[in-house]
Amino acid sequence: MAVGMRTEMKQAAIANGAEFTVVDSMLMRRVFYAFAALALLSVAISVGGKWFGHTIAMAGYTDDPTIRQVVIGNNVIAVPANTIRFAQARRDGIASRLDLYLRYPQMDGYSEAARDDFNHSEANRNIIFLSFEQQMMSRDMSGRFAPIYSALIVQPGIPGPGGTTVYAFNEKSGYLNEVLVVGKREGKDPFVARCLSGPSAGESLAPCERDIHVGNDLSLIYRFSKEFLGDWQALDAAMTAEAGRILKTGH
Repeated sequence: MAVGMRTEMKQAAIANGAEFTVVDSMLMRRVFYAFAALALLSVAISVGGKWFGHTIAMAGYTDDPTIRQVVIGNNVIAVPANTIRFAQARRDGIASRLDLYLRYPQMDGYSEAARDDFNHSEANRNIIFLSFEQQMMSRDMSGRFAPIYSALIVQPGIPGPGGTTVYAFNEKSGYLNEVLVVGKREGKDPFVARCLSGPSAGESLAPCERDIHVGNDLSLIYRFSKEFLGDWQALDAAMTAEAGRILKTGH
């Protein structure tokens, strides 16, 4: 019997040893998997952090120079993605409107070198906002001066920047806190822009607005700083030239 007990005890010890070996093996595997998971998580956090940090730094901008072709009516507008204001519009395809922003007078989009300009740091206001959409009116802003605006302004006006004349709107015009800026052009309809006045003008990055007809039944509306009114001829010529450069019109 003593021999039998010793045999049973020996077998039990062997069994317990096997069990300990199995447990130790399982424990080691779990520890290994845990460390592997932590390593992968660390890598993911590092990569994700860099991506998220870059996204925050970009603040909705992109420095992607890929040319996007946007179709509005019978027009194709080919522009770099970094000039398109809204992320959802940075794609090829059909649209009813396209909003851009450009640094003036460079006429380029967002980049690391232009970051301060686009973030309006140090009171920089040299970003022009452009919108292309199908014409809603048969005349552009210059063409509307004689038949429409001239009846809504208070005469006489006062001298404005760059040889322009600035007119207040009458009370019935509906243009509250706005003035009309008019520049004479030999043999052409005048340059005309509407600008905010008073405190609201100082709070706006682009308080002046003008629209011109471009392409095939398109309106280009551009908004800009009052500082550019001093050289309105060059500004308007630059906008017209840029529209001609990026627009391809079907026949």
